[in-house]
Amino acid sequence: MPEDAEDVMGVLTQQIEARFQMPVDDLCRAVTAAPQANTEATSVVHWYGLLAEAQGALNTAEDALVTVLGTVPGELDDPAMELAHQVNAAVGVRDGRAMVVKYLLDPNAPGKRGPGAWRGSSPAISRGPALSTTPPTLPSTPAASARGAAR
Repeated sequence: MPEDAEDVMGVLTQQIEARFQMPVDDLCRAVTAAPQANTEATSVVHWYGLLAEAQGALNTAEDALVTVLGTVPGELDDPAMELAHQVNAAVGVRDGRAMVVKYLLDPNAPGKRGPGAWRGSSPAISRGPALSTTPPTLPSTPAASARGAAR
Protein backbone atom coordinates (compact mmCIF):
# COMPACT_ATOMS: atom_id res chain seq x y z
CA MET A 1 0.00 0.00 0.00
CA PRO A 2 1.47 3.40 -0.93
CA GLU A 3 2.35 5.77 1.88
CA ASP A 4 -0.48 8.23 1.14
CA ALA A 5 -3.04 5.41 1.21
CA GLU A 6 -1.74 4.27 4.58
CA ASP A 7 -1.98 7.87 5.74
CA VAL A 8 -5.60 8.28 4.57
CA MET A 9 -6.80 5.00 6.04
CA GLY A 10 -4.64 5.30 9.17
CA VAL A 11 -5.68 8.86 10.00
CA LEU A 12 -9.38 8.13 9.46
CA THR A 13 -9.14 4.92 11.48
CA GLN A 14 -7.58 6.86 14.36
CA GLN A 15 -10.27 9.54 14.13
CA ILE A 16 -13.06 6.93 14.16
CA GLU A 17 -11.52 5.14 17.12
CA ALA A 18 -11.13 8.42 19.02
CA ARG A 19 -14.67 9.53 18.21
CA PHE A 20 -16.35 6.28 19.26
CA GLN A 21 -13.78 5.25 21.91
CA MET A 22 -13.28 1.74 20.54
CA PRO A 23 -11.27 -0.02 17.83
CA VAL A 24 -12.83 0.06 14.36
CA ASP A 25 -13.26 -3.73 14.30
CA ASP A 26 -15.25 -3.60 17.56
CA LEU A 27 -17.31 -0.70 16.23
CA CYS A 28 -18.10 -2.66 13.06
CA ARG A 29 -19.26 -5.63 15.14
CA ALA A 30 -21.39 -3.37 17.35
CA VAL A 31 -23.02 -1.73 14.34
CA THR A 32 -23.69 -5.12 12.74
CA ALA A 33 -25.31 -6.36 15.96
CA ALA A 34 -27.45 -3.24 16.48
CA PRO A 35 -27.49 -0.90 13.46
CA GLN A 36 -30.30 1.28 14.87
CA ALA A 37 -28.56 1.87 18.21
CA ASN A 38 -26.43 4.73 16.87
CA THR A 39 -27.22 6.01 13.38
CA GLU A 40 -24.07 8.15 13.33
CA ALA A 41 -21.87 5.11 14.00
CA THR A 42 -23.80 3.10 11.42
CA SER A 43 -23.18 5.78 8.77
CA VAL A 44 -19.50 6.07 9.62
CA VAL A 45 -18.99 2.29 9.53
CA HIS A 46 -20.87 2.02 6.22
CA TRP A 47 -18.76 4.71 4.53
CA TYR A 48 -15.55 3.45 6.11
CA GLY A 49 -16.29 0.05 4.59
CA LEU A 50 -16.84 1.66 1.19
CA LEU A 51 -13.59 3.56 1.65
CA ALA A 52 -11.67 0.36 2.45
CA GLU A 53 -13.22 -1.28 -0.63
CA ALA A 54 -12.17 1.68 -2.81
CA GLN A 55 -8.66 1.55 -1.36
CA GLY A 56 -8.44 -2.14 -2.27
CA ALA A 57 -9.54 -1.39 -5.84
CA LEU A 58 -6.98 1.39 -6.04
CA ASN A 59 -4.20 -0.90 -4.81
CA THR A 60 -5.15 -3.50 -7.44
CA ALA A 61 -5.21 -0.89 -10.23
CA GLU A 62 -1.86 0.57 -9.13
CA ASP A 63 -0.25 -2.88 -9.01
CA ALA A 64 -1.46 -3.63 -12.54
CA LEU A 65 -0.14 -0.31 -13.82
CA VAL A 66 3.25 -0.79 -12.15
CA THR A 67 3.51 -4.24 -13.73
CA VAL A 68 2.79 -2.86 -17.21
CA LEU A 69 5.11 0.10 -16.75
CA GLY A 70 7.91 -2.26 -15.76
CA THR A 71 7.59 -4.20 -19.01
CA VAL A 72 6.95 -1.40 -21.53
CA PRO A 73 9.74 1.18 -21.76
CA GLY A 74 9.14 4.47 -23.57
CA GLU A 75 5.75 5.88 -24.47
CA LEU A 76 2.63 4.41 -22.96
CA ASP A 77 0.54 2.26 -25.25
CA ASP A 78 -3.27 2.15 -25.14
CA PRO A 79 -3.55 -0.63 -22.54
CA ALA A 80 -1.11 1.18 -20.23
CA MET A 81 -3.04 4.44 -20.68
CA GLU A 82 -6.27 2.61 -19.85
CA LEU A 83 -4.69 1.32 -16.64
CA ALA A 84 -3.50 4.83 -15.82
CA HIS A 85 -7.08 6.10 -16.27
CA GLN A 86 -8.33 3.32 -14.01
CA VAL A 87 -5.86 4.37 -11.31
CA ASN A 88 -6.98 7.97 -11.71
CA ALA A 89 -10.64 6.99 -11.36
CA ALA A 90 -9.89 4.78 -8.35
CA VAL A 91 -8.08 7.67 -6.64
CA GLY A 92 -11.12 9.87 -7.22
CA VAL A 93 -13.47 7.28 -5.73
CA ARG A 94 -11.20 6.69 -2.74
CA ASP A 95 -10.77 10.41 -2.09
CA GLY A 96 -14.50 11.05 -2.41
CA ARG A 97 -15.31 8.34 0.10
CA ALA A 98 -12.61 9.64 2.44
CA MET A 99 -14.24 13.08 2.26
CA VAL A 100 -17.59 11.57 3.26
CA VAL A 101 -16.02 9.83 6.27
CA LYS A 102 -14.27 13.07 7.28
CA TYR A 103 -17.58 14.93 6.99
CA LEU A 104 -19.40 12.35 9.10
CA LEU A 105 -16.73 12.62 11.80
CA ASP A 106 -16.70 16.44 11.90
CA PRO A 107 -19.36 17.75 14.32
CA ASN A 108 -18.78 21.32 13.06
CA ALA A 109 -19.21 20.51 9.37
CA PRO A 110 -21.68 22.65 7.43
CA GLY A 111 -25.21 21.37 7.88
CA LYS A 112 -24.44 19.81 11.25
CA ARG A 113 -24.64 22.88 13.46
CA GLY A 114 -27.46 23.69 15.79
CA PRO A 115 -30.37 21.68 17.15
CA GLY A 116 -31.69 18.95 14.91
CA ALA A 117 -28.78 19.14 12.48
CA TRP A 118 -28.62 15.34 12.18
CA ARG A 119 -32.33 15.26 11.36
CA GLY A 120 -31.82 17.57 8.41
CA SER A 121 -33.59 20.65 9.75
CA SER A 122 -32.01 23.99 9.13
CA PRO A 123 -33.00 27.63 9.68
CA ALA A 124 -33.39 28.12 5.92
CA ILE A 125 -36.01 25.38 5.74
CA SER A 126 -38.04 26.75 8.64
CA ARG A 127 -37.94 30.36 7.35
CA GLY A 128 -39.45 29.64 3.96
CA PRO A 129 -38.26 30.82 0.57
CA ALA A 130 -35.96 33.82 0.34
CA LEU A 131 -37.81 35.20 -2.69
CA SER A 132 -41.50 35.78 -3.17
CA THR A 133 -43.24 32.89 -4.88
CA THR A 134 -46.42 34.81 -5.77
CA PRO A 135 -47.01 35.46 -9.46
CA PRO A 136 -46.09 38.95 -10.63
CA THR A 137 -48.90 41.44 -11.24
CA LEU A 138 -49.41 42.61 -14.82
CA PRO A 139 -49.25 46.33 -15.59
CA SER A 140 -52.60 48.02 -16.26
CA THR A 141 -51.43 49.96 -19.35
CA PRO A 142 -52.34 48.45 -22.73
CA ALA A 143 -49.54 46.91 -24.72
CA ALA A 144 -48.17 49.02 -27.59
CA SER A 145 -48.38 47.52 -31.03
CA ALA A 146 -45.19 46.57 -32.80
CA ARG A 147 -44.02 48.77 -35.65
CA GLY A 148 -45.20 47.47 -38.97
CA ALA A 149 -47.76 45.15 -37.41
CA ALA A 150 -51.21 44.93 -38.97
CA ARG A 151 -53.83 46.95 -37.15
